[in-house]
Amino acid sequence: MLIDSHCHLEYKGLVEDQAGVLERARAAGVRGFLSISTRQREWDQVIATTERHDDIWASVGIHPHEADGHADLGEGALLAAAEHPRVIAIGETGLDYYYDHSDRVMQKALFRRHISVSRQTGLPLIVHTRDAEDDTAAILAEEMEQGAFPALIHCFTASADFGRKMLDLGLTISLSGIVTFKNAKDLQAIARDLPEDRLLVETDAPFLAPVPHRGKVCEPSFVADTARFVAELRGQSAETLADSTGANFRRLFSKAGL
Repeated sequence: MLIDSHCHLEYKGLVEDQAGVLERARAAGVRGFLSISTRQREWDQVIATTERHDDIWASVGIHPHEADGHADLGEGALLAAAEHPRVIAIGETGLDYYYDHSDRVMQKALFRRHISVSRQTGLPLIVHTRDAEDDTAAILAEEMEQGAFPALIHCFTASADFGRKMLDLGLTISLSGIVTFKNAKDLQAIARDLPEDRLLVETDAPFLAPVPHRGKVCEPSFVADTARFVAELRGQSAETLADSTGANFRRLFSKAGL
C-alpha cells in the first residue's frame, strides 16, 4: 500500500484541480494521503476534504513559520480539533531557523505545546526541522524523558548524526523527493541504511517535486517516483518498499484504521 504520508492538498497548485490531482495519484497506485495543516484557519478546510474521501486523513497543527501568528493558541484548541475521527496526527510543528519567519522562542514554545498534545492524545507528532538540529534534538530528548510520544521527522534532510539521534528516540523518518536530487548524495547514503520499520515516503506536495518532475508543481502521484528511487537505493523492489512503508504508516497512524 503506497501512501503519501505528507501533502498539502489545500495549497495553491493542488486545490484548483484537487479531483484531478487525486485521480492521477490513485492511478499511480497511491492508496492513501495524509493532508497536512500549517495554520489554524486551514483546519476546517483540510478536515472537510477528508470527510469526502475515505483514503484521505488530516493533521492539525501550526508550522514554525506561523508561530508568531499563533502565540495565543492553547493546547485546548489542538485537543478539540484532534477529536475529529479523520484527524490522525499533530503538526506539522517544529523549528525552522533557515528563514526565521517567527521568533525562535515562540517556535520552541509552540513546538512543546504540540508535543504535549501528542502525548495526551497518542497521535503522532509530525516534526519539521531546518537548520535547527541541535535545538530540535534537545527538545525532543527532554520531552521524551517527561513521557513518550510517537513522532516522525518529515522531509528528512538532516545529518546522519541527527538521524541516529532520532532513531534512538524511537522516531520514524520520512523521505521526500529531495532524496532523488543529484546533489543529495549524503541523504541517499542515509536512506540506504534506514531501518525498514522506521521509513516512510512523502511528497510534501505541492513542493519538492522529485526527479524526473523537478521544477514542476509536485503532486501526490509523484510519491511513486520517490518510492521507486528509494527502493533502488536499498536494493528492493518498488512493491516491497510500498508494502513496508505502508505497514509503517498503518502502525504509526493507527487511528486511520487501515
